[in-house]
Amino acid sequence: MQNIRKIAVLTSGGDAPGMNPCIRAVVRTAIFNNKQVIGVRQGYQGLIDNDMYDMHTRSVSNILAQGGTILKTARCMPFKTDEGQDIAYRNLKEREVDALVVIGGDGTFTGALRFSKRFPDIAVIGVPGTIDNDLYGSDYTLGFDTACNTVIEAIDKIRDTADSHDRLFFIEVMGRDSGCIALRTGIAGGAEAIMLPETETALDDLIRDLESSPNKSSSIVIVAEGDHHGGAYDIAKIVKDRIRSYHTKVTILGHLQRGGSPSSFDRILGSRMGYAAVNALLRGETQKMVGLRGNHIETTSLEEALTNHEFKLEDDLMEMIKILSI
Repeated sequence: MQNIRKIAVLTSGGDAPGMNPCIRAVVRTAIFNNKQVIGVRQGYQGLIDNDMYDMHTRSVSNILAQGGTILKTARCMPFKTDEGQDIAYRNLKEREVDALVVIGGDGTFTGALRFSKRFPDIAVIGVPGTIDNDLYGSDYTLGFDTACNTVIEAIDKIRDTADSHDRLFFIEVMGRDSGCIALRTGIAGGAEAIMLPETETALDDLIRDLESSPNKSSSIVIVAEGDHHGGAYDIAKIVKDRIRSYHTKVTILGHLQRGGSPSSFDRILGSRMGYAAVNALLRGETQKMVGLRGNHIETTSLEEALTNHEFKLEDDLMEMIKILSI
């Protein structure tokens, strides 16, 4: 079993609330176990640029409530090449790093797995950090709960305006390939319809449902950005042309969903996952992801997390859409 002495930690890809609590847990758990910690700025780009620094207990003070990531993040095309990974490996070896904790989504894990296969002497553990909640091996990913709370707050405020003006609002939320945010926030916000990339909602059905509710003073339709019919503007234009009685408006929440102070759930989840990631390394594990299953933290191989596409939206929530929107 590899003797871990120094652990590097980075965040990569899109930022997500809960990354900072996770970084904090990685740093303090490692130090508690008498290991050194290196912080990597700007994700994989920092490995290539050798933009790293020693982290101590006080380096992560007062960051639990901060959104985003104190390590910064970036998307790094050079890390996809052998040349880029070779440079990153040399920089890590010069700093005597034995292990790497990577916090991010599927793109982050793809790079980590390839790097670990090429350089198996550096152990790698992944932590799922993405608001999309679309990684196999964890019921929840870092940032998803906070993003949902942000969207629900926005829906509640838009509902006030919709009611006041008898308007139909189309609200577009993030989720190019995953409808998790749209599904949960649509139900929690009392949306009249929810359009998801996982299902093909016929526009004729949507229009019929809207027309069959003449007594409603307002309506809200949640649209995941990856819906088959296009974004909220495209769908709203079609509906407006077909239903003249509605005053139609569109709100795209965009990157608002990725920011903000992490919820209590994400703070605890980030802390649990960071703690578990370090302990997995100390047990000699590598090429794995830590995740929440039920109420327990478990590990899944990065290979399985990336190739298993069995993740699907909850059947009961899907059935509730029609029933609760009546």
